[in-house]
Amino acid sequence: MRVLVVEDELRLAANIVAGLREAGFAVDHAADGLAASAYAEQDLFDLIVLDLMLPGRDGKSVLRTLRARGIHSPVLILTAQEGKASTIELLNAGADDYLAKPFDLGELIARAKALIRRSKGKSSPVLQVGELSIDTVRQTVTRDLRTFDLSPTEYRILEYLAHRPRAVVSKKELLEHLYDYDWEHHSNVIEAHISNLRRKLTSAEEEPIIETLRHRGYRLRVEEVR
Repeated sequence: MRVLVVEDELRLAANIVAGLREAGFAVDHAADGLAASAYAEQDLFDLIVLDLMLPGRDGKSVLRTLRARGIHSPVLILTAQEGKASTIELLNAGADDYLAKPFDLGELIARAKALIRRSKGKSSPVLQVGELSIDTVRQTVTRDLRTFDLSPTEYRILEYLAHRPRAVVSKKELLEHLYDYDWEHHSNVIEAHISNLRRKLTSAEEEPIIETLRHRGYRLRVEEVR
């Protein structure tokens, strides 16, 4: 999943970005409110981590504008402000959750995963697609009592497809959600990872669990979903 971190304290931002990337997210960073709006209005992010006190444009203004323009990415607010009135104002403005500074990085990552799951209609950290089970906390994949050794990118592709098991997901969408702006996009990279996933997840007597729809994209087999 792809996350936008909006934080002007560069050391804190670097720690958040590093932690999220280590947890398997693609991450972009904006250091002020104007850059945050330019990033977020492209509507490519599965989560926005948004500081309130920003140069150029404050976080509340960024949040209200995004919601007014119909951008529904979950927003996790980082705030040094305290008090029930401030919390109510943030939630009423369209925030999905908040963390008061200082915070534990592990808690931020856990909240990030939970917000993304809920936004995709999933409450459990374990995604079940037929006999395929994906533990998004431990980042493990099992099928019919078999455990698979996947590369980080293979895992991220599979998790993204599992969040949308009935949808056809294009190469472009996978590239936009699995990589940040610093990465040079090449669709053949996705093809190679999909091929590896099919080989690893499917035995000789089984149907491939990932379908390719010519000129459209990929999806997990519909009949496998439950």
